Amino acid sequence: MASEPHIETVHVHVRGKVQGVGFRMSTVRRAHMVGATGWVQNLEDGTVEALVQGTAEQVDAMLEWLGRGPPGAVVRGIETERQFIDKRYGSFQQL
Repeated sequence: MASEPHIETVHVHVRGKVQGVGFRMSTVRRAHMVGATGWVQNLEDGTVEALVQGTAEQVDAMLEWLGRGPPGAVVRGIETERQFIDKRYGSFQQL
């Protein structure tokens, strides 16, 4: 019987020109492609906040993509914080 893969959860803030460029919608699309779960939303300070959950490979793929963003975005930096939570997300969505 195979055990469930280890699931990582990372809270992310993305700074730069990340609003008004389709960042959230593109993040949802990318998460679906790599199989990550969680959520993404705009914040009032002009940053984008996300919670990414998945295997180490899925989380790494999402963090790499979040560091670039979609065409039109200019990512100036990302801050990540590993979280230890019991909640498991079933999908990735835009809040």
